[in-house]
Amino acid sequence: MSKVLIISDSHGLTKELEIIRERHLSEVDLMIHCGDSQLMPTDQSISGYLTVMGNCDFGAEYPLETTTEVAGRKFFITHGHRYSVKSTLMNLKYKAEEVHANIVCFGHSHVLGAEVVGGTLFINPGSIRLPRERLEKTYVILDLQSDKINMSVFESSGRELTKLAQEFTL
Repeated sequence: MSKVLIISDSHGLTKELEIIRERHLSEVDLMIHCGDSQLMPTDQSISGYLTVMGNCDFGAEYPLETTTEVAGRKFFITHGHRYSVKSTLMNLKYKAEEVHANIVCFGHSHVLGAEVVGGTLFINPGSIRLPRERLEKTYVILDLQSDKINMSVFESSGRELTKLAQEFTL
């Protein structure tokens, strides 16, 4: 059993990233930041997060996208602005198929969401700075089990939003 924390669109916040990292450091195997941190890779606040570049990460040397594997599942991580995620997941779905990803993590829209499309789990953790379509500033933790994936949603304060929890079978 492995856990992955996913966060996005922190837009310059530093203390919050550090607090969230310290809060979950001992319980997760990987921490992902889906871009628009607006921090340089050398900034201590972003240390420990696997980070990609967002459309607001000017001058930062992050990859535009990356893949990694956790508990036998392949993750594709991108910000999403190059895939038109505000209007469709289709472009991202094609990319996921191309790289054989089981789970796609992205941000950009600042809208919390999770859905399975064509056998692939798409996760947008929302934003801990400027959420859209809800008041809570959110991030998620995926609990990767052999036969299912449990998603827990947290406010930046650390309060779990239990009504938003979901379970996926891939």
